[in-house]
Amino acid sequence: MLDFNLNDDQQAIQDAIIKLCSDFDDEYWSAKDEKAEFPHEFHKAMAEGGWLGITMPEELGGSNLGVTEAAIMQNALARSGGGAAAVSTIQINLFAPQPVVKLGTAEQKKRMLEPLIDGSQKTCFGVTEPNAGLNTTRITTFAKKVDGGYVVNGGKMWTSTAQVADNILLLARTAPLDESRPTDGMSIFFTKLDREHIEVRRIQKLGRAAVDSNAIFIEDLFIPEEDRIGEEGKGFKYLLHSLNPERIIVAAGALGIAQDALRRASEYANDREVFGRKIGMNQSIQHPLAERWCQIEAAWLMPMKAATLYDSDQPCGSFANAAKFLAGRAAFDTATQAVLTHGGMGYAKEYQVERLFRESILQRIAPITEQLILSFIAERELGLPKSY
Repeated sequence: MLDFNLNDDQQAIQDAIIKLCSDFDDEYWSAKDEKAEFPHEFHKAMAEGGWLGITMPEELGGSNLGVTEAAIMQNALARSGGGAAAVSTIQINLFAPQPVVKLGTAEQKKRMLEPLIDGSQKTCFGVTEPNAGLNTTRITTFAKKVDGGYVVNGGKMWTSTAQVADNILLLARTAPLDESRPTDGMSIFFTKLDREHIEVRRIQKLGRAAVDSNAIFIEDLFIPEEDRIGEEGKGFKYLLHSLNPERIIVAAGALGIAQDALRRASEYANDREVFGRKIGMNQSIQHPLAERWCQIEAAWLMPMKAATLYDSDQPCGSFANAAKFLAGRAAFDTATQAVLTHGGMGYAKEYQVERLFRESILQRIAPITEQLILSFIAERELGLPKSY
């Protein structure tokens, strides 16, 4: 018989995260959003609680738990009021270093992962490029082999946390595109973010201002040989160790945004009186919120299935993508309905649902668009011709 309940350990994770988040209220997250200021205090609290290494090796100070537990944690963070800012503060720790976790040498794991686990360093993830977008095989950032390492030139787009990062997990070509198959000839590096050779330009954006997104420009960056992860030219394959966990974790966080928005809308509907009665008594208010509950509960099953498959080393690509698709829609639909439930006050920052609404649209766009997800599933699961 399938058990849809969290086990005791997973429930303990959820409870502990909700308790930790109680120290960071709406005022805290509103201020961080308004000032576009990284939530260092929250990051420190998560580090002190041992949560930054939930998926990292135990011998390095991590918990050696699975993506399932990481997803449960991210969901609890988002549903506790922190929204996309809370999950994005630590999200990079949960998926980006997975190539190091899976393929790094003992020396690399110790040097690269321990500072991430204890919170003394932060990292960012350099993959997307302005002219390649989601077509990762078309990246042009190039790492030229030289004595002792590589010299890198190029640029990346939408690199989160680069304003505060000490390191960067970087995907670059080590062989020209015309000399290899599109998915070959790329390598992964984990190296210092040297600001003398990497210019970081912040992108002003609609929501989640507390966690920066950036365009970065790399000029003659030297990366020592010992900072390459795995074999040269196999970076795209290694990147898959990050991509599926990312989709699962993002989905769990998106559903946390949806759950928080639904909670706030329901509480408002229970309190607000118009024409001498609570607006929550009106079916025109009740029914859309009840539908959103159904949508959220159904969507939650998909990231849990995808995470279970990933943690047991089974193929999970279609389920991870479907999880992100369903969760993104649930976040946007629920945050929208929460604003509508609040009426005019939904447009006011005081009630927080406008913040969740601004953050919810991101869940439909990043880290992969709905259209590409559907094309992938059509090909892989329905046997239809490749369309991209």
